[in-house]
Amino acid sequence: MQIVRISPTGGPEGTRVTVVGKNLQETSAVLFGEVRSDFKIISPDELVVLVPHNTSTSPLTVVTPQGRSRSPFAFSLVNDPRIPDEVSYKAGYVNSVAQPSDFHSARLWGIAIADTRVSGGESARVEIAWTQLSCRADGKDIVLNDDRGNVHGGLYLRQPWFGGHNYHEPIPLVYDLALHSVVLNVGRRTDRVWHFWSPSPRAAMPEGEVEGCTARARVRISQRALVQMGFDYWRSPTVPYGSGGNNHEAGASNWYFPSDQWQDVMFSDIGGPKF
Repeated sequence: MQIVRISPTGGPEGTRVTVVGKNLQETSAVLFGEVRSDFKIISPDELVVLVPHNTSTSPLTVVTPQGRSRSPFAFSLVNDPRIPDEVSYKAGYVNSVAQPSDFHSARLWGIAIADTRVSGGESARVEIAWTQLSCRADGKDIVLNDDRGNVHGGLYLRQPWFGGHNYHEPIPLVYDLALHSVVLNVGRRTDRVWHFWSPSPRAAMPEGEVEGCTARARVRISQRALVQMGFDYWRSPTVPYGSGGNNHEAGASNWYFPSDQWQDVMFSDIGGPKF
């Protein structure tokens, strides 16, 4: 068993890496340093690997019953420099663990933060006109929630990221009645993650064969602000967040950056991980 080459040789977390080698058909694990990665066996000579979360520049190791093979050089991790270091997921991903069969509801969420590395971050803000969650069942897209001009949420610790055993404060919202939008003045609390979610209850999944769901929001992101979208599947539509495995994160989008224009931000798990 041997790794001959990897391509590309660098990129951000979530990068799709092709591993070419020999006798790879019994691969049981792929590691970046000591961090396990999702992978797919394409043939005895080829794997597709996703660069994992919370890794660093390191060699890639393929593990089989016959032993281990290490790439001849390190994969160079290069995340987007516009994303602050303390942010957890610096690139979009789809959870490789499928939605549990007894999870029958869903709810979208988003994250907004100010970039504290630059001056003037106190003016950073995110305006949200609407949010929408839809799911594709039996080939049809079905809207579950369509909320205008409002969100719910909380302010969570930023360092460590979402630390403090789910400690949070109420999210301060400002309403722009002329634009029918809600404003998150993220620059006024740069020490917090502004975590928002749909004001509607967790929606019941549609009947039929569900391929996945899509979370969308119409937002305007000021200079020095960033936004990420995602959604969770839920076992119970009413039990609060907490221990007990009641929610299953579907994944998260890439980060969205400032623009003078309104933009649609979205995350979808339709199609699964990016193999």
